[in-house]
Amino acid sequence: MFNPSRDQVRQFFADTWRKHRQEEILSPLEAIALDWILEHPEYHQDLESAEAATADYPVEAGRTNPFLHLSMHLAIAEQLSIDQPPGIRDAYQRLSARTDPHHAAHEIMECLGQVVWEAQRNRTPLNSEAYLDLIRRRAG
Repeated sequence: MFNPSRDQVRQFFADTWRKHRQEEILSPLEAIALDWILEHPEYHQDLESAEAATADYPVEAGRTNPFLHLSMHLAIAEQLSIDQPPGIRDAYQRLSARTDPHHAAHEIMECLGQVVWEAQRNRTPLNSEAYLDLIRRRAG
């Protein structure tokens, strides 16, 4: 999944959840995704819903986009696995020591959301140094 469309991403998560429920074999990426899906039971119904798969999730509605949230978990898991940007794994471990791994991932997610928003607003590449700095500040 190098540059999937919105529909492909949503289908990936729905298929992963379906395969898990039907006890089918998962790909390595699906297995990682399933770990995060299981951490978020509040999204299980969305993953079974054709309506949710095509819905928009505007900020004004006050509801988290489950597909975006799970996608960010996957992106962060990949960053941690390869320590990219360098130092993210150490900062994550420090965050995890203060709280729990899931909450630590959410802390990083807040930082990722901020730098992605800034990059989109300014039409610039994502600033990895600013991203890591935000994470390190949260890690203390």
